[in-house]
Amino acid sequence: MTETVLIPGGRDVRGTLDAADDGINDCSEGDKTSTDTVVIACPPHPQHRGHRGDDRLVAVSEELNRRGIDCLRFDYGAWDEGYGERADTLRAVEWASEQYDRVALFGFSFGGAMALLAAVEGADAAAVSALAPAHKLADDLDVVAAFPEIPVPVQVVYGTRDDVADAERVAARAREFEQSVVALEADHFFVGQHGKVAETVSDFLTSWL
Repeated sequence: MTETVLIPGGRDVRGTLDAADDGINDCSEGDKTSTDTVVIACPPHPQHRGHRGDDRLVAVSEELNRRGIDCLRFDYGAWDEGYGERADTLRAVEWASEQYDRVALFGFSFGGAMALLAAVEGADAAAVSALAPAHKLADDLDVVAAFPEIPVPVQVVYGTRDDVADAERVAARAREFEQSVVALEADHFFVGQHGKVAETVSDFLTSWL
């Protein structure tokens, strides 16, 4: 079961809530859902056609649903150089925290950076999984530099043939802090490996939810 969610906060942020249980309550009325865990999925760069229907986000959502966990895939508001998008991610976590007992974050590429930077800013998430995350968007949106400020367990998954994002720099930083790192023989888009990505991400997040 899916439903559209409007994320409050002053920007036009819309999401698709994939519910693991068909008995979900109407979240628009502020009720608790019938499951108590959710993962917020952050899409890739919106200026490069990134959106909540991204195949990797959908694959992770479907795997989480099979494990009894809901997933909110959302689109950012109007482009704001990463700053508004980080705020959108924080607002999505705030919304989810009012509906669920436990929340985690997942993001792909630009979305991986958003998930990690939201954690730096204090997002109320139990853990973060970043798939091929961008390492830096601006001097003050630097994932590698900010990594020591992330207070929750982190997983970084990257492709060894990635020639789009410098995700290996984020992975190296994660290793310094003894966080989970998974290297897959894949390109940036993990062509033909969405199922493996979904299992890898879900294994990690469910262990913290």
